[in-house]
Amino acid sequence: MPLPKLPSKPATLLLAKDYPKATGPRPVPAIAAVAEVAPAPKKAAPVKAVPVAKTKVEAPKTSSKSKAVAAVLKAAPAVLKNAAAGIAPAAAKPAAKAKPVPAARGKVTPITAEAPHPAKHKPHEVAIKSSTSRHADQTGTTKLFVLDTNVLMHDPSSLFRFEEHDVYLPMMTLEELDNHKKGMTEVARNARQVSRTLDALVSNTDDDAIENGIPLSKLGNKDAKGRLYFQTRLQTADLPVGLPVGKADNQILSVVRSLEAEQEGRPVVLVSKDINMRIKARALGLPAEDYFNDHVLEDTDLLYSGIVQLPDDFWTKHGKDLESWQENKNGQSATFYRVTGPFVPSLLVNQFIFLEPKNGETPFYGQVKQINGKTAVLQTLRDFSHNKNNVWGVTARNREQNFALNLLMNPECDFVTLLGQAGTGKTLLALAAGLAQVLETKLYNEIIVTRVTVPVGEDIGFLPGTEEEKMSPWMGAFDDNLEVLNKSDSDGGEWGRAATQDLIRSRIKIKSLNFMRGRTFVNKFLIIDEAQNLTPKQVKTLVTRAGPGTKILCLGNIAQIDTPYLTEGSSGLTYVVDRFKGWSHSGHVTLARGERSRLADHASDVL
Repeated sequence: MPLPKLPSKPATLLLAKDYPKATGPRPVPAIAAVAEVAPAPKKAAPVKAVPVAKTKVEAPKTSSKSKAVAAVLKAAPAVLKNAAAGIAPAAAKPAAKAKPVPAARGKVTPITAEAPHPAKHKPHEVAIKSSTSRHADQTGTTKLFVLDTNVLMHDPSSLFRFEEHDVYLPMMTLEELDNHKKGMTEVARNARQVSRTLDALVSNTDDDAIENGIPLSKLGNKDAKGRLYFQTRLQTADLPVGLPVGKADNQILSVVRSLEAEQEGRPVVLVSKDINMRIKARALGLPAEDYFNDHVLEDTDLLYSGIVQLPDDFWTKHGKDLESWQENKNGQSATFYRVTGPFVPSLLVNQFIFLEPKNGETPFYGQVKQINGKTAVLQTLRDFSHNKNNVWGVTARNREQNFALNLLMNPECDFVTLLGQAGTGKTLLALAAGLAQVLETKLYNEIIVTRVTVPVGEDIGFLPGTEEEKMSPWMGAFDDNLEVLNKSDSDGGEWGRAATQDLIRSRIKIKSLNFMRGRTFVNKFLIIDEAQNLTPKQVKTLVTRAGPGTKILCLGNIAQIDTPYLTEGSSGLTYVVDRFKGWSHSGHVTLARGERSRLADHASDVL
């Protein structure tokens, strides 16, 4: 059987240490304490591997950091308990004051001592939950969550996201909802949606039902097994002298403290997206948490990168029943391999794979096209680092850019997400691929560009002109990249470049996100820039605009989020990357190295 045919012109390579590997969650103090007792084993030295056709299959060696940490945790539970107890926040009420809940609220086990976080939860949740919540999880007690207004305006369905626990809405929360319901912004729409939901819950209930709590499952949300309580009477509690009594945040804190006094033994937790609100609550000895039910990932190091490095002995273990053939797809010849082995189940469809032997052999770059149990079909890539395969004069400068161009130029891939820091080439690659497929191959008839208008500094106020003229200041990045792409055409001279620029401008339309609802794009190349500033709901609104023959690109850097109350874990870009992984018509690449200039690369390292 012939050996696998490997590409002879690989892309420019990154060093192994430069490429980010999602090997496990960031260490927290609890894990760090265990790691000091029993450190994880270091990765073995690379083994020389040559692709062969028939070899005895051996069991794969597992050396991932997450499995090592799991083994350490299993071996040293006592150390983990001590560490978890040591880092617990000092926001819970003293155990001496804990009493059972009155009969009207149900029998509840009193809180008697600080307990470790239960083992069934992820270790990094220790830093998120308050000690009161961890006590309640340990004893199986239902909690009473007091919601701040920003939680409801951030996620209108948050009322039904607290499982078996109860939800309490202070009167000030309802007052702030009423103040924010006017306007056409996303916050105003969310406030109106929450108001409609509360109206549906309150309808057909008498005053006693409101006093005793309204079942949250009333509207068909079966996962919400708790009750909704409203503030029906004035609740006052002594706050430190000097805190303004009329401020909304302080009134909500006063309600939390009075609830703790009324229902001693019942865990009462404030939930807020406002960091300062949580800090004030902790300073007053009140348990407070962030609303993290909308987080797709609690550790962004675990975010799907779209790329995986094959083990050095991959061909040794997976070459026993190797099959290879060639096909013509989209006018390009590609080599396919069908491999079977233990590493295959960890792969995803459209994930990029690479193997770079340390002994100087030819590297292998491919993409997973099909998975069936322990059998996968791999396809070799088109080498866009070679000048003959340039896209509108642009060639890939590193391995990840080559992977990205393979996705961007694949007409069967309808949805592409590109993550990366500033200067990694996201916008340039997207525009080059769009121009090539609109003006050269005529696969799409127009490029549509949009982005979130969140300013980095002070807002410049209202802008005159049409929709495109108002959006033009936000599209400076695209103008810069178009200038680079136009300079690559040196044959036509000055007049030729001017004519080309006019033709390009006529095929690129700049649209505002505010007018996307209800539209349908047919045969369009849609680029969504700065997608990290979108909420999951906004991303859903945009992606569902796609009609037949439309390709959508989401570009962004989750380390540069400017939208209030949006984090790396709850960003819409993180949301779509996680939800679309493994779909046969979507792909994702995390660009690793900046290619803007040596000055920009050095600045990103030292500043």
